[in-house]
This record gives sequence, structure tokens and C-alpha cells, in this order.
Amino acid sequence: MEFEIVGPITNIQIVAVGRSVRESRRLRKFYGGSRWKKLKGTASIRLDDGRIHVAELHWYEAHGIGKKEVKIKQILS
Repeated sequence: MEFEIVGPITNIQIVAVGRSVRESRRLRKFYGGSRWKKLKGTASIRLDDGRIHVAELHWYEAHGIGKKEVKIKQILS
């Protein structure tokens, strides 16, 4: 499902850091970087069909690399 983030991401929380990130080996191989974090937060998103919802998003982030693999975990409204 394709989507676009149309507002700021709020309520950001760290889910896992460093070795606790299950995908850290794959992320290092694919994107580089060393200390990966998995984060979650809420934001307004626009779906393919144009509808706008508030959703919980999860993504990976590393210093100097930025947000990667942002995915919708749950649509809240």
C-alpha cells in the first residue's frame, strides 16, 4: 500500500536500539551505518485513493542516513 506522510510525525518513541533491532545486519548491509534504531510515531497520511487518516508508523533510522522503510502499523482514524 503506497502512502504519503502529510503532517509531522508526533509521539515518537524508540522501540529498539543497536543489537536489539532484529534487522540491523540487513540494514547495515543494504544502507550502511552502524547504530540503527527502530522508532514509532503517529502522523497524518494520504493513501493512494486520496483519503487522509491518522496512522501509527514504524521505521528504521541511523545517524547520517535518515528514515528508511517507513510502514503503516495501524490506522487510528
